Amino acid sequence: MPEFTSDAPRANRNSPAFPCPRCKQPSQWENNSSRPFCSERCKLIDLGHWADGSYTLPGDPVDGESITGQDEED
Repeated sequence: MPEFTSDAPRANRNSPAFPCPRCKQPSQWENNSSRPFCSERCKLIDLGHWADGSYTLPGDPVDGESITGQDEED
């Protein structure tokens, strides 16, 4: 079995382990400020994917006017 390399605390018997959504390493919910990720690193990598457009939600494109309710030229 590969060695646990996360900087998050290891899961204990009172807190069931679950896989980190990013790296699939064991993670825990309790006492983990990066949850549901195993570490701050995985949390920031995931945020970066949202920020650069790698992750998208399905749906029709939205223009600026429909978001603000105003013309963009105003």
